[in-house]
This record gives sequence, structure tokens and C-alpha cells, in this order.
Amino acid sequence: MWNRAEAGIGKPLVLLHGIGMSHKAWSPIIQQLSKSRRVIAFDVAGFGDSPSLGASVQPTIHNLVSALERELKTIGIHEPVDIVGNSMGGWMALEAARVGLASSVVAISPAGLWDESPAHVKMVFFSLRNAIKFMPNISRQMMGFALFRELLLAIPIGTGGRNISRKDALNSIDDFSKATDFDRTFANVGRFIGGKDIQVPLTIAFGTKDWLLRKKDCQNKSELPDHVNWLEPRDWGHVPMWKDPQGVANLILKNISA
Repeated sequence: MWNRAEAGIGKPLVLLHGIGMSHKAWSPIIQQLSKSRRVIAFDVAGFGDSPSLGASVQPTIHNLVSALERELKTIGIHEPVDIVGNSMGGWMALEAARVGLASSVVAISPAGLWDESPAHVKMVFFSLRNAIKFMPNISRQMMGFALFRELLLAIPIGTGGRNISRKDALNSIDDFSKATDFDRTFANVGRFIGGKDIQVPLTIAFGTKDWLLRKKDCQNKSELPDHVNWLEPRDWGHVPMWKDPQGVANLILKNISA
């Protein structure tokens, strides 16, 4: 089974993190969301404390969403569910809507909305991953200082790195360096297609300071339905939950199905 964190009662709300992260990426807003919903924040297969899909199954977005459906059934959820995702998790949320698993979607800086995977994304992720793996002590020491967190995390997470606690920063680099299926998942990156027929409510938010998935090459609307609610929150970076937890929580609660 996938590892998960749960909080609250009521209608289920599933949270999916980005590549190299875990459910802990949502920790700044879980408490707020759980006041009105049953929040289920998963570690996607091969990340955090969840096992990979296995050597015989490639971790494509489609296969990850199929595995998510099995996980939901295991915990007693058999109907479409509200899904919120960030980055890779946002792409998974879009795919979940495409295949009928989602009742509504909020995708924050979703990956996959490109014609082809931009080279700079791979360069950023693999440079950071290698630096953490080969200089673990230095990386952990630097995360102890707010200024370094702001500088080092500016592109992969965005502005507001100084708002991340030392504990959360250390958790993030540990998740990033130990992700067992990072390489295979990245190798299976393609692009999101087939979303024009999505019928459920769909909100996509790209912050104005998302310097990883840039507007010019990573925010293509061509495979999305006409009814998509496209938002550009001011000053949000790629992972805005630490920068503006209240704003992220409010956006989610406003745009998921009631």
C-alpha cells in the first residue's frame, strides 16, 4: 500500500505531490483543509515511504493513476473523488479527470502541459539531486539558514524558501535524495494528452513566479477543455504551499466540488 497521511472527516479530498517529494509537501495546509474535508495525502509510488510499482511496471503517469485508483478502493473509496495535485501530482490529477477517477481537480503548476519535456527541467532536478546525494552533509547544513533556503530552492520551489522551517527543508531534501523511483519516473515523462473531453470542474493555477514550468514552454492549454478555470496567483512559485499556505488552502476549497 501507498503511505499516506489522513486528517479530518467528511468528503474525501486527495492530495498528490510533485516528483521527488512526499505527502509532507502539503503539511502547511493539511490542518486548514481538514476542517471541512477528509484529507488523504499520499506518497506516490516510488516516493516518500511508498514502494515502487515494481520492476515490471513502468511508472508512467497513466500507470501511477491506475495504481492510485487501486489504493483508493483499498481504503473504501469507489466513487470519483476530488483531487488536488502539484507538479507531477497535478499531471496525475489531470489524468485522473481524463479517465473518470476525479470528481473535480485543482492542479497547481501541473507538469505535462508542454509540447516536449523542456531540457531545463531535467537539468534543475538532476543537478539538485546529485548535489544532495554527493554532498549530503553540506546540503543539510545549508538548509539550516533561511537565506540559503531562499536561494537554493528558488527555482524548484519558488520564492518563499525562507518561510520553510528547517525541519521541512531537511525533510524535502531527504525525500528528494532517497526517492527510489525518481530516475524511472522522470525517464517516462511524456506530455498530457486527451484532456479536451474532461467534463468535471477543472482549475489550473500557475504562479507568476513559477520559474521551473515557465509560461512560454510549459503552460500549453491545447489539450485542455474550454471550461478550464485558469488562474495565475501573484507571487506564487512552483510549490507555493510554504509561501502562501492560507492562499493555497482558500484556492483549493473555493474550486473543488462542494
